[in-house]
Amino acid sequence: MLFDVKTVNKLLGIDESYKAPEKMLQLMLDDQKRVEIFKKFLEISTNMQFDWFHEYFEDEQAERKTKKQDFTPQGIADLMSAIVGKNPSGTYYEPAAGTGGILITRWYQDRLRDPVHLTKVDKKILDHSPGISLFTYDPRNYFYQVEEMSDRAIPFLLFNMAIRGMNGVAIQCDSLSRKTKEAYFIRNDSDNWLGFSEVIKLPHTKAVQEELNISDWVTEFKQ
Repeated sequence: MLFDVKTVNKLLGIDESYKAPEKMLQLMLDDQKRVEIFKKFLEISTNMQFDWFHEYFEDEQAERKTKKQDFTPQGIADLMSAIVGKNPSGTYYEPAAGTGGILITRWYQDRLRDPVHLTKVDKKILDHSPGISLFTYDPRNYFYQVEEMSDRAIPFLLFNMAIRGMNGVAIQCDSLSRKTKEAYFIRNDSDNWLGFSEVIKLPHTKAVQEELNISDWVTEFKQ
């Protein structure tokens, strides 16, 4: 495993794993340090087809007792993405997203097949020209909305979205009641499919509340 506990903690500059979520969130909200940490991780691996933190988070951070938190195996994520199929609208929604394993699978397939562009050209061209999406894929054509309650998972979810140059919103909320602690806008305002995204913490305003269908802003989720 490339990103084991020792490696991740060293990259984050921490001596204990319990410090990881807070440190990761600080890094994601700092425009300079966010890019620096992305480059450090990419020195170890550039394969972004899967969630690097799956085993690290499952072993060190998962809240199984309090939040019944567990993680979807990659094979199941691949199967779910295949069942859902291509989405020519370019939009995606997922509650209880965790650190983003299923989301990453969907993003990877979008980048590989570029279904938004697929609707604008002869399908036969793409079917017989694997890799042509490198020339057509534009991250601005895709928008991913994900939701997660866990204080521990949200920073890793932000990392996974931003390092992959996604556009979307990550909402720390109860997807049923719509009570929300925080919301983050993930923005890659360019056609660079290798670029990073900004992470923008959204204000607790009425406009944001209405746009994201938030029932109320809260400081803690009641168990």
